[in-house]
Amino acid sequence: MAGDYPDVYRAGSLEDAVRELSRLGDDGAPLAGCTWIMRAPSRGERLRRTYVSLQDLDELRRVVSGDPTLVGALVTHAELGRLEHRALGALAEAARRSANRAVRNVATLGGNLCARPFPASDLVPALLACEATVQVISAAGTDKLELGGWGTRPAGEIVTGVTLPAPEGRRSWYGRLTVRGSSEYPIAGVAVSVDVAGDGTVAEARVAVGGVEEVARRVPEAEAVLAGASLSPAAGQAAGEAAAAAMVERDAVDAPGWYRLAVLPRLCRDIVERLGA
Repeated sequence: MAGDYPDVYRAGSLEDAVRELSRLGDDGAPLAGCTWIMRAPSRGERLRRTYVSLQDLDELRRVVSGDPTLVGALVTHAELGRLEHRALGALAEAARRSANRAVRNVATLGGNLCARPFPASDLVPALLACEATVQVISAAGTDKLELGGWGTRPAGEIVTGVTLPAPEGRRSWYGRLTVRGSSEYPIAGVAVSVDVAGDGTVAEARVAVGGVEEVARRVPEAEAVLAGASLSPAAGQAAGEAAAAAMVERDAVDAPGWYRLAVLPRLCRDIVERLGA
């Protein structure tokens, strides 16, 4: 580290990046869009001695459509916002509404997943509702991890992308509420994904909420309300009420905890109404 600034190692391949991060251990970390790392000092976090840049690794920029859909870790929020499959509508909408245009043009999927602790992520609730599986690589090899169990990961590991089921008949959407005049962090963000039966009712539902608790999570109580119901505003309202009753709110400078819970029924109502349109 030269002075107060970290060193940057520009990896020439994924294997090169894994090798360098393994050598660095806790003194190193991957570097992508840098929108989270650049603000580490303001959060009271230490900078690493060396960051391993992944910017030259084009294989991490791929989007391979299908069922499942593969999205590389270096795909930006702006690019995620252009996903067209209805099953991935929540992820596309979350990416379109996150932060601001300048950030969306450089912030990456992998960087957002690795930004912790960060209760107000837009992408994480959407990824949870879309049943994302996280692909990682390290010196020990490759692995696939369920996002619901995602936590602190070992030094030297790189997120390479996510896989997302995208079957016909599945649809999803995302809604958020921010402080008036701010577009950056949501007070609450809700993602709903449903599999629709032939009669138009919900065969299976996935509801994930971010911003309300310290960690975004799926809410089984809200999912149970939607299962077997029609995609109506009333069903969405009831699901939101169930989510509010099941969650333990957090207080923060942008909003008190009670308010985060209070907005969930309307957010869910609007999302489910849209899914039924």
